[in-house]
Amino acid sequence: MRGQATLFEGSNRLVYDDAIELTLQSMQAYGPAHDHWGIAWSGGKDSTATLTLIVHLIDTGRLQRPKSLTVFYADTRQELLPLAISAERIMQQMAERGIQCEVVRAPLDKRFLVYILGRGVPPPNNNTLRWCTRQIKVDPMTQALADRLDELNGNILMITGVRQGESAIRDGRIAMSCGKDGAECGQGWYQQVLPEAKGIRGRLATLAPLLHWRVCNVWDWLKIYAPLPEYGGWATATVADAYGGDEAEEINARTGCNGCPLTENDKALDTVIASPKWSYLAPLKGLKPIYRELRKPHNRLRKPGIEVLKSGRVAANPQRMGPLTFSARLWALGEILSIQDQVNSAARALGRPEIDILNDEEEARIRELIGAETWPQGWDGDEPTADTPIDTVYADGSVQPLFI
Repeated sequence: MRGQATLFEGSNRLVYDDAIELTLQSMQAYGPAHDHWGIAWSGGKDSTATLTLIVHLIDTGRLQRPKSLTVFYADTRQELLPLAISAERIMQQMAERGIQCEVVRAPLDKRFLVYILGRGVPPPNNNTLRWCTRQIKVDPMTQALADRLDELNGNILMITGVRQGESAIRDGRIAMSCGKDGAECGQGWYQQVLPEAKGIRGRLATLAPLLHWRVCNVWDWLKIYAPLPEYGGWATATVADAYGGDEAEEINARTGCNGCPLTENDKALDTVIASPKWSYLAPLKGLKPIYRELRKPHNRLRKPGIEVLKSGRVAANPQRMGPLTFSARLWALGEILSIQDQVNSAARALGRPEIDILNDEEEARIRELIGAETWPQGWDGDEPTADTPIDTVYADGSVQPLFI
């Protein structure tokens, strides 16, 4: 294996490799200008490599520690189990080093499954309603940053794991921005303004010190070097395994949530359950069909006729499909709980870790919201289901039934 070969060539090779040196130069160029550092950590491969490498460089004295270092872990409550377990272990290791780690979650009513099943908002899709990333990751992280800044004197440098090559769309954004605020491309993607962080402009900058890393550098670090005692003894090998390790191609090396509704195929979950020790997670493959079913017309309401907004204007999308019916929500809740029970029964029989995609607090809140007949703003529940035919009058005076 390539990683093993480099290890045998000399355990210090990666530390003094050009990739590491450029990362160190990036941190040395921009780090001292900020009294406080934060690290945005999703638990995925790139942010985990960034986190553990930065801490290693500080531990070995190659990088001066800031006045404060805070790690912000974005817990979506939907992460693949191996990544969630690895994150727990790494948080323990950070605590042993005296590093503050803040677990960032969306408020209860805005968590993925509570929002869908309790409030009735349809599962996200790539075309018209991609709400999940902002709601369960971006907005909570922005709020956590604002709260942290309220506690600090001075500004904060937010360190991210963004890399070139991970996404063609993202690379396009980097190409337009990597020279912003005096940053050089070889020194990482530095910006003095975080667009999403309203109200904290001027006190926050972002830096991507692994911008130039190739995916092979990431695998080397996570699987070979970071787990070694001299590099910190980090619990990172499981992260690489969740992506397929050395065999994962750059284009397919991203993971999402369990049963992510935004992907065509569950490649991440497929990779995990292909491993014998994680094969008991296979029932999670049933999540995507549930989300797909919920988007169908018979499980949703629609706006009949012309919709007049509060402003007096006519809505641009008349007769649009909307929220989930109560019966659809209760059906999906039962199916998801059944999947969770199947996995956890197998886990207990095998002595393996259990999953927690829907806990007691979240289930209770979903049932409470349904019991209170909760609908998204602008809907009252009197609307017909979206599979109900309606008569539509066209400009020529003809009337035809229309199914939405």
